[in-house]
Amino acid sequence: MKRPTKKDAQPAAIESARLTREDWLDEAFNAVAQGGIEKVKVLLLAEKLQVTRGSFYWHFADHADLIASLLARWRLDQSALDEKLKALRSNDPCSDLDSVLELALAHAGPDLRNMRFELALRGLGRRDAQVAQMLVEVDQARVDLFADKFFALVQDKKKATDLAALFYLALAGSYQALGRPVNPPQVREYLKSLISHYLIHQQVCA
Repeated sequence: MKRPTKKDAQPAAIESARLTREDWLDEAFNAVAQGGIEKVKVLLLAEKLQVTRGSFYWHFADHADLIASLLARWRLDQSALDEKLKALRSNDPCSDLDSVLELALAHAGPDLRNMRFELALRGLGRRDAQVAQMLVEVDQARVDLFADKFFALVQDKKKATDLAALFYLALAGSYQALGRPVNPPQVREYLKSLISHYLIHQQVCA
């Protein structure tokens, strides 16, 4: 672990007061979204933030601490989104599912950073058992949430679970399609209308 020396302690202290831990995590998130987990390097982040490397060590013990903190923050964000989706309840289950679909697609972000970050995590999960386990838990929580929404429509646990799995697969496929370098205009609205029509309204609400 590298701590600031006497030589750089004063400027690093000034910089650390200007930048917060969240600023570093935000920049690390951007790096992952733009180029994968391998782009999270302390020197590169410091350059982006226009500070010295010493500032980093006022907020994190080392690079591993940064990565662990980044993953923990992402996990908390997903839990917060799940709670927001769970709260979407009305007397119209179809409308609730349409709202879930809208928010789930919107979560990709207008610049698709959230989606690209998650895709990078899934790549990391293929070689990191802890990340893989975290993703299993995230996926299961999402499917359980969707199944609960579908159950309000069909009153059949197995059918609700099957529809939830298809719904999640459709969302995952939409993220892949949205991540293409070039997309036709209105592709997001087209994908949303397909999922809504065939998985919600035609099969369930007809």
